[in-house]
Amino acid sequence: MSDNLRSRAITRGVERTPNRAMLRAVGFGDGDFEKPIIGVANGYSTITPCNMGLNVLAERAVAALREAGTMPQVFGTITVSDGISMGTEGMKYSLVSREVIADSIETVCQAQSVDGLLAVGGCDKNMPGALIAIARMNIPSIFVYGGTIRAGHYGGQDLTIVSAFEAVGQFCAHRIGEKELLEIERRACPGAGSCGGMFTANTMSSAIEALGLSLPYSSTMAAEDEEKAESAARSAEVLAGAVRRRVLPRDILTRKAFENAIAVVMAVGGSTNAVLHLLAIAHAAEVPLSLDDFEEVRARVPVLCDLKPSGRYVATDLHKAGGIPQVMKMLLANGLLHGDALTITGATVSEVLADVPAEPRRDQDVIRPFNKPLYEQGHLAILKGNLAAEGAVAKISGVKSPKITGPARVFDSEEKCLEAILGGSIVPGDVVVIRYEGPVGGPGMREMLAPTSAIIGAGLGDAVALITDGRFSGGTYGMVVGHIAPEAATGGTIALVEEGDLVTVDAESRLLQLNVADEELARRRAAWRQPAARYTRGVLAKYARLVSSSSTGAVTDQNLT
Repeated sequence: MSDNLRSRAITRGVERTPNRAMLRAVGFGDGDFEKPIIGVANGYSTITPCNMGLNVLAERAVAALREAGTMPQVFGTITVSDGISMGTEGMKYSLVSREVIADSIETVCQAQSVDGLLAVGGCDKNMPGALIAIARMNIPSIFVYGGTIRAGHYGGQDLTIVSAFEAVGQFCAHRIGEKELLEIERRACPGAGSCGGMFTANTMSSAIEALGLSLPYSSTMAAEDEEKAESAARSAEVLAGAVRRRVLPRDILTRKAFENAIAVVMAVGGSTNAVLHLLAIAHAAEVPLSLDDFEEVRARVPVLCDLKPSGRYVATDLHKAGGIPQVMKMLLANGLLHGDALTITGATVSEVLADVPAEPRRDQDVIRPFNKPLYEQGHLAILKGNLAAEGAVAKISGVKSPKITGPARVFDSEEKCLEAILGGSIVPGDVVVIRYEGPVGGPGMREMLAPTSAIIGAGLGDAVALITDGRFSGGTYGMVVGHIAPEAATGGTIALVEEGDLVTVDAESRLLQLNVADEELARRRAAWRQPAARYTRGVLAKYARLVSSSSTGAVTDQNLT
């Protein structure tokens, strides 16, 4: 037993008799008090298909933890479904839930003095929420992903939840009928698991595998496959070993690990939300990381995987083609990954990937050969300019030209913008501006999947740009720029844009520019007044008062001093 575990066991000794009495009530026997206590944070719920299979994984992990000589103690944490709340006022709680999840895990683990943590999560915010808590607490920990949903099928096409959002736009543009719309709705989500493309959940599971805090291959497994349950049990065994060896998260969550994760996100064509979440996790781990670091990695890492939303395949296809280890080995072989970074297994990245081939199999085309990538450079570009002095994130995969200058169509909420798109008043060449949807202004930084999907569904994906201080779903693609900072509610330049102003979005030059004279902008700024807070009580009001800029991860413990 390590000195740390021995000291914890002593505190559970004679002077803690009342506490031991309570532990006996939940299953401890005489020989159990010196065993490591492992918290199992279980995000199970029936609120979303992403999390409805998690209880099976938690039970398998608990059994394996007991077998490994530890005492697992299960507790619940929340989830909200982005897909279900999308386009509603409820979506404002999505990013907030990341902080609630992190705070709840930290609270239980620290209050109960656990020796390690196994977190089981599925929907988008479960993953970064758990990782933020893990980084803060720095006790031996591992993450178990609930797994991805299988693709739905209709008309010879693979379907995901994004197919349903885009179908709404197609229906409103009279491109499909009501019968086809209903059939897509019925078939898009066939069972348990997180959204099937390289959307936010699968992006973050891939990033966590690259960080070294989940097991190899675990990030792309199907939720309903037996190998996912077996991986949960194996994760428990690995964690028990890490507890005894005192392998700590901050030994793993180094600067090199974050650079590895960013490289993998670029290579798989991942979600813009990865930028926000990796910044937040790095903040919790006290590792310096900035938007500029994402741009530096993007410039040298190609997109290797042909995955939805802009590509053809889903995460289960990636798994069959070799999963994240195959992608990582290709990056490692080409000098784009830090092989000496440590993983929770105790092995380095190079050691974990030792038996993985340096090139993908020829009988698949999900993962491209390194010398024939989908794109020569990463797809998440960091834009700056007078519209984004702190930065903004552009997703430039799946667009014919990453540059547009056009008249601004200005909306102060997602709902007003969606009404205009579905009503046919957005035309080719427009630059749609959605503001007051940032971390403070929303509050909560809603995802704009409904408007972007409506634009795609209307056939305007290559002809219209959309910029916002809000976020985008991992299912979004097209000429879109989010996370604009400073945001409108704190006086960012996006608050000063007027209908018809010419706006330039140029991903090649990494520029986001409002083409208005400085003198005119100064006049508008002098006349601008900060709007009243949309919420004055409850969790959204507290969040709006605490949350930092999206350029630093929209965290809630940065502005406390």
